[in-house]
Amino acid sequence: MGFYNINEDRVITEVNAIFDLIKKGGNPQNMCTCSQCRTDIICYVLNRMEPHYVVSNRGLARVARESIKYQQKAADIVSLIYKGMNQVQHHMRPFTEHTVRADSFWNDPKPIFIVPAIIGRIFNGMNFAPLEEAQIELRHEQRLVPMVDSNWQNPYNLVSSIAGIFTFLPSPLPADSTGIQQKLGFSLAIKAPKLEASPYSFEVPVMSEVLTGNPFSMDRIFRLPDMYMFPPEEEASHA
Repeated sequence: MGFYNINEDRVITEVNAIFDLIKKGGNPQNMCTCSQCRTDIICYVLNRMEPHYVVSNRGLARVARESIKYQQKAADIVSLIYKGMNQVQHHMRPFTEHTVRADSFWNDPKPIFIVPAIIGRIFNGMNFAPLEEAQIELRHEQRLVPMVDSNWQNPYNLVSSIAGIFTFLPSPLPADSTGIQQKLGFSLAIKAPKLEASPYSFEVPVMSEVLTGNPFSMDRIFRLPDMYMFPPEEEASHA
């Protein structure tokens, strides 16, 4: 299906143009211009705009015809970008190396195993409420699995606002060629206050391919069954 949100291109172009002007002007406010901050600003703007989809050259022609409306939209985009810049600069990601970089997986045509995003939920087995506090480690061959970038953490710390849901996006693994099928073994180590440490093992089927875009996709998700944690047996017997 060939639908396309042209506002993505508009926002990306405007963000890069503004940052180019900042750099040419010597960046007197010492703003971070790394690719991560740019991406955060782009997401900030797009999440506050209605999408504008086209599915054909006729749709794009209509967009080009609406030049007056677009002038106002462009002004709105720029206003949102500056608001996003202010938000991002005051709340920069603490786990990110803020340097201008090219994402190697996006640009390297070598075959790799793309591991899907891993999603699961953990509940307190005594009251069936989502866990509000826990640390979860994703391991492969007894080692912590590296994530695709610093926006994804391993270990993952649960907080009360996400209803016991945890997510991981492992870094792609090198492959000898495309079309190779195999299963990767992973394990979870879960630690929660007053609940028994719970190991959990599972396998994820993968196939080697050449990456042509962002490794994350809603079509590429591996969902784990719901998990339940209980207090140690001696504590449960006194409850």
